[in-house]
Amino acid sequence: MITITIADHHPIVTDGLTHLLKDIQHEIIDVVTDGDQLIPSLEEHVPDLVIMEIDMPNLQGLSAIKELRRLFAGIKIMVFSTHPEGMYALSAIKAGAMGYVGKTADTDVVLKAMLQVARGGIYLNNNLVEMLSNSDPSKNNSLAYKYKKLSTRETEVLNLLSSGKRNKDIAETLDINEKTVSTYKTRLLKKLDASSLAELIQQARLLQTSDL
Repeated sequence: MITITIADHHPIVTDGLTHLLKDIQHEIIDVVTDGDQLIPSLEEHVPDLVIMEIDMPNLQGLSAIKELRRLFAGIKIMVFSTHPEGMYALSAIKAGAMGYVGKTADTDVVLKAMLQVARGGIYLNNNLVEMLSNSDPSKNNSLAYKYKKLSTRETEVLNLLSSGKRNKDIAETLDINEKTVSTYKTRLLKKLDASSLAELIQQARLLQTSDL
């Protein structure tokens, strides 16, 4: 019996996962709908697997994964998110998640990923696995290669910029000051060889719609 905690603020998702798991050997021991509830829940009982959305109220995105890994040694986390895998999956794994599945995935993919992560494995979709296996140095200047070099925080700032957020909004979302946001923007312009904010956002949106 695999025990699971679900962290997601969309009822249709939590209901869907509950329905999906009801006939197999998995037990949902808790469902939290706010980031503030997650750590107290895990302090009560650490499950075999945490399935979490990284974009939910009072949860600091990818940084939350690092915090959970720091607080609960050996915790297994699978991200199940609305955000495109091409934009977030590699950074989520780098932060400490063991799997990443987009919410457009088929149910058999979701179940396979859950089982693989619960058993201690890593799950990424085939496109991302192929990209990670491709070490051709001639591709080192590609946008995907540059994106892989971004830090977790840089990835978060880039995605918030691409969604139209202002510096103030980004600062509030990530709990940092506006000057720090400006510093990250400067780093992103340099790392992605963008000459303007508009070009930076365009590159981010290309990544969102690509399979890398």
